[in-house]
Amino acid sequence: MALTAEQLKAGLDALARTEPAFARRLEAIGYPEPRIRARGYETLLRTIVGQQVSVHAANAVWARLDAALGSATDPAALIGASDETLRAAGLSRQKSGYARSLADHVLSGRLDLAALPDDDEAAITQLVDIKGIGRWSAEIYLLFAEGRSDVWPAGDLAVQIEVGRLMGLDERPSEKKTRELAEAWRPHRGAAAIFTWHSYGQAAKKTADKAPM
Repeated sequence: MALTAEQLKAGLDALARTEPAFARRLEAIGYPEPRIRARGYETLLRTIVGQQVSVHAANAVWARLDAALGSATDPAALIGASDETLRAAGLSRQKSGYARSLADHVLSGRLDLAALPDDDEAAITQLVDIKGIGRWSAEIYLLFAEGRSDVWPAGDLAVQIEVGRLMGLDERPSEKKTRELAEAWRPHRGAAAIFTWHSYGQAAKKTADKAPM
């Protein structure tokens, strides 16, 4: 279950009480909308399919994969498909390997997406054991699909940029520095992350609106 609007608001209100930078920006742009993904195999497979391609292209590949397999949400169908079938659907050799790794983890029981460890780091460790799922993808899954309130994707470029902007830094902080800065925001770092994306988007929109015609 993703973080609800009420949970996001509660988390951000708590942050605003302890961090003036959040309070100022929250007053200026308001609360973000929840970001919700379904828990389970399909969301992770879509993550793999969508790597390094546009949303439009990823949706097209997904549609072809779904047609080729009968159901793209069935890991057994993917394992049983030939490399030629996956390639014809639009999966590269590398992505086919990633998809098969995910399906194998699920079918073998090595990964139970309905019962990931409660500890966030332990859950991330299980997810990154899948080929093609790095720490960022694991964190995004836990935040959007499971609604874990303290997940902090510090390796995300937009998060780094916006944290630097919010905190008045002269340059974009490194992933390590971004993690260090957010220690004071526990246990609401998930809400903080969603807010940084919201703030980044608002800043980008403002810049675009000011661009000459």
